Amino acid sequence: MSDPNSPATRAQFRSLFGSLVLDPRLTLGRVLSTDWIAEVVAAEVGKTADRIFSPLVTVALFLGQVLSDDHSCRGAVARLLAWRAARGLSECSPDDGGYCKARRRLPDSLLPRLVRESADRLGAQGPREWLFHGRRVVLADGSTLSMPDTPANQAAFPQHPNQEPGCGFPIARIVVLLTLATGCVLDAAIGASKGKLTGEHALLRALRGRLKPGDILLADAYYSSFDAIIALVRMGVDVVIRQAGNRRTDFRRGVGLGREDHLVEWHRHRNRWAWMSRAEFAAMPRVLPMRELRVRVEKRGFRTRQLVVVTTLLDPGAYSREDLAGLYRARWHAELDIRSIKQTLRMDVLRCKAPELVRKEIWAHLLAYNLLRGAMAEAARRHDIAPREISLQGARQTLEAFRSGHAAATAEDAPRVEGLILRAIASHRVGDRPDRVEPRVVKRRPKGYPRMQVPRKIARRRLMRAG
Repeated sequence: MSDPNSPATRAQFRSLFGSLVLDPRLTLGRVLSTDWIAEVVAAEVGKTADRIFSPLVTVALFLGQVLSDDHSCRGAVARLLAWRAARGLSECSPDDGGYCKARRRLPDSLLPRLVRESADRLGAQGPREWLFHGRRVVLADGSTLSMPDTPANQAAFPQHPNQEPGCGFPIARIVVLLTLATGCVLDAAIGASKGKLTGEHALLRALRGRLKPGDILLADAYYSSFDAIIALVRMGVDVVIRQAGNRRTDFRRGVGLGREDHLVEWHRHRNRWAWMSRAEFAAMPRVLPMRELRVRVEKRGFRTRQLVVVTTLLDPGAYSREDLAGLYRARWHAELDIRSIKQTLRMDVLRCKAPELVRKEIWAHLLAYNLLRGAMAEAARRHDIAPREISLQGARQTLEAFRSGHAAATAEDAPRVEGLILRAIASHRVGDRPDRVEPRVVKRRPKGYPRMQVPRKIARRRLMRAG
């Protein structure tokens, strides 16, 4: 039996994790230790009969696979084979079948739990200076992901309805909560791209439990609905959101707080939403006090010249219009973070051919992303800068370059190497280009192949008939 709590197993896992992923001692406060991961795995899995691909080994390989430029399962097994050979352990088969089965055996709750607890641990260690008026700011945003076109994936995540059957790819919708201070993923909700209760509002409702009293939710206009805001206010969570396009703002009304800044009352809809029970609708207040302020964008190159920000932070003395305008501009970090996860970690096109493995692949990407953010936060803390000033790609490349050297460092030399790694990570800053203007066009031409209009098997049949 494989016991993840035995000293020998933990020692091997610590070595494997450092060789394939990163040394958790590099993360903020050193709270993301391999001992903590082993405890979570033991609680979720317990003892198993696996010898080579134990749950701990599988988790390490999975994260190493996500962080590597080679996302293949064969490459992951090859890295394990090389690690075992370097330590004089018995060789394992280079075939990736055993590893794929081991990933399937991981409990569905394991990787999500590691993501949530890693974000909580990192958030507890962050300096107060990273907060907004001493409060945690949480970003909410959604996106979509593509995956292999298999019958199982199509059933769980149908393709776009405008595409012909067999000509498109399954699409999953994901909504994530991210911390503004460190960029870590607090939680995520995954659903299909169409169907009842699969929209971003429904997925965000499933994530409300991850918010705490005193939090500030920062989101775009899509989430600016009465029912969503009133539910958050009841939880003690404030919001800073852009005004929805279908709601008009008249600064001649309400209680004036300054130029183009006033307090108004939002009124509840007359009709009940289909997903809401009658009791919930009856218990909802009819009126919600809100603050609205206009933000004007003076810099050239921005598509938006002005916008209205709505918030439940009603006190202009505690939260000035300049503070709120600057905070809403920081909402763009949600777009950048999701882009980093999808492009830098290559989560935009998934590889798994079964829905349950697709979900695990998504959670593995989010966990690897949190580990990177933890190292960036530690580098920022040591060098007295904000985590948002550090490049995620630069951090990933640095950790990749130092991985083998750091794993081979002696106990006496390890602190010096760790300091060098964190100094290198902190040196890769995000460029400060406030006046940069770039058109939204693509210069590199795509290949001149026509789009697929019929399923591949029909296209093959036509080619065979044509000779």
